[in-house]
Formats: sequence, C-alpha cells, structure tokens
Amino acid sequence: MLSKWNDPLSIAIPATNSQLFSQPDNINPAIELDAVSTPETIEALPPIDPNDKRIVNAKTDINQLAPFKYGWAWEFFLNANKNHWTPLDINMAQDVHDYRHKLTTEERHVYENVLAYLTTSDILAMRNIGLAVMEKMSAPELQIYQARQVFEEALHTWTYQHCIETIGIDQSEIYNRYRVVPEIYGKIKLANEKLSQVIDNNLDLTNRDNLQQFAMSYLFFAAVFEGCWFYNGFSPIFALQRRGLMKGTGEQFQYIMRDEVQHCAFGLRVIRQLLKEESLTLDPVAVQSMWEEAEAAEVAYAHYILKDPILGYSAEDHIGQFRFIANRRAKQLQLAEPFPGATNQLDWLDEQASMRKEKNFFETRVTEYQTGAALTW
Repeated sequence: MLSKWNDPLSIAIPATNSQLFSQPDNINPAIELDAVSTPETIEALPPIDPNDKRIVNAKTDINQLAPFKYGWAWEFFLNANKNHWTPLDINMAQDVHDYRHKLTTEERHVYENVLAYLTTSDILAMRNIGLAVMEKMSAPELQIYQARQVFEEALHTWTYQHCIETIGIDQSEIYNRYRVVPEIYGKIKLANEKLSQVIDNNLDLTNRDNLQQFAMSYLFFAAVFEGCWFYNGFSPIFALQRRGLMKGTGEQFQYIMRDEVQHCAFGLRVIRQLLKEESLTLDPVAVQSMWEEAEAAEVAYAHYILKDPILGYSAEDHIGQFRFIANRRAKQLQLAEPFPGATNQLDWLDEQASMRKEKNFFETRVTEYQTGAALTW
C-alpha cells in the first residue's frame, strides 16, 4: 500500500461510514475504557496581584503580562515598535564618493575608528541585556521591552557592518582595531569588567551585596555605556554630516541615536525604581569612581581618534561633551554631578541629531522613522 506521503488525495477524500466505524485489527476488545489512566486533579492557583511585581526578586508568575505594574515599560515597548527601520532604507552612494574623494586623512581616521569602536560596543550591549540583565528582571513587561532592545542592538551592529561593507573598508582590519588599538580596547575592557560581574545566571539577588553589585553594573550600563559613550560616540560623524559629508552614515546614526536615547531613558527609569523598591543607597564614592574611570577611558579614546582635529570638531570638544552629558545623566538619577561646571560643547548637536528634515522624492527613497503615531522622546 502506498503511504499517505505518496498518496495525498487519500488525506483529502473523506472516509466512508464503514471505514469510520470499523474497529482496527490491533485493538483488544477486552481492554475496558475505565482502565485508561486519568490525570490527577490540579488545584487552582490564586490570581496575581500586580502590586506583588518587582524589578527583581518577585515571587509572582513571570509569564503573566497584565495587569501591569510598570505601565511605562509597556509604553517603551509600544514606542519602540513604531520605529522600525533597516540600514537598507538609506542611500549610501554619496558616502562612497565622499570617503574616497572628499574626506581628509584625518577625517577618514575619525570615521573608521568610530565604526571600529561602535560595532564592538553594540555586540557587547546586546549580550549584556540578553545574558546578564533581562533574565534577572522579574516582571514580563520589563523583559518584553528588553527583548526589543536586544533586537535593536543587533540592528545597530548590522548598520555599522553595512556602512563598512558599502564603503569598502577592510573588514578584517577594522573589526580587529578594538583589540590592537589600546585606546579603543581600554573602553571595551572597562565595559567588560563592569558588566561581566553580573552575567552569572545563578547570581543570588536576595543577597544584599550581590544586589548592590547588580545595581552598580546596571548603572554603568545605562548611564555611562549607553547614556554617555554611545550618545557621545555619534558626535564625530554628526560633525561630518553637518558639513555635508558622509550624510548617509549620519542619517543611519540619527536612527540609532533615537533608539539609544530610549534605551538610556528606560535604563535610568529601571535604576530609580530598583533603588526605591529595594531601599538601596548607592555608595557615592563608588559612583564617582565609576564616572572618573569612564572619563579616563573617554579621554584616551578622544585623543586617539582626534589626535589631529577635524574642521569643527576636536578632542577637547569630545571630552567636554562627555562631561556635560555625564552631569545630565547623574542629575536624572538625582545623584551628584561628577564634573561640576561642565558646559555644552556642541550646541548644534540636538538639532543635528533630529530626524526632522525634507527629502527630494525623486532623489531618494522616502523613509519615515515613525511608522505609527508621533514619538515622544
């Protein structure tokens, strides 16, 4: 007899009544129906009280999304999904010409090393969220946004790869710079040290010392790594873009910056809630030391990528802007400013980073960062 894989019509043709009710030969009629085992009685569980949810260490069912306790986390997720884009949406043809024919040696040095740093950093960010942070969150509305965040970090990595590949930069060389250039490696090494402390899935956060360590690690990730280093890391490219150079890459970075601002805002909100729920007080000496270590790494990096300043942007601008942004992040967390007196070095940055601009329909594909309602950020 042909099997049903070879006789698909036999699946589609209804069986006759005699076929439906005939008893197969291999069934023993002596077996009684009541001999079939039945499942044990399962006791019902009480409903979940959303007030029992916590950032970490909750005893509620992690699989039950609503009712929400952290409605703001769900709003972050909804906003993130209004902002889907890919690097293929942006025309990079002019960037190829600019890189080969318009950029100075110093500008190419800046461009290449910014990409070398950022592409490694976004992979590190993706792993930290997915492996160290997300699984320790005990409210699903937090985890769902962080799942989206993991995707966005992967998308950002694709974007840097797309820029590198499109421009025609040697990939083996550019991807290894974070290992062979001490000033780039210094930032990656510090981030690894701060973040790998809590990557252990078995880390017991009911232990107050471990919880304090987790809070400091997440503070570094949200406030320094994403809130300052990423934010500040795009500025050299924006400096080129505002002069009409590498405009495709600049637009890619505008999209990424919108995501990273949301990541930072979410992280700071989580930290504030965590400190409140767990009655944690951060050690001000440890926090100041964190800022100073981050600044030292950023200073070395700035002096390397901008050892020769480019038109409209210098190492001093980059370092000063880091200190200014660091003060802003500390203020958002109601912490002491790490660099009192630091001022805004790039008064053009907010406008340059904005996505508001017109495009010529006949020159480029019209792309809208928003696919839904207007984003508030």
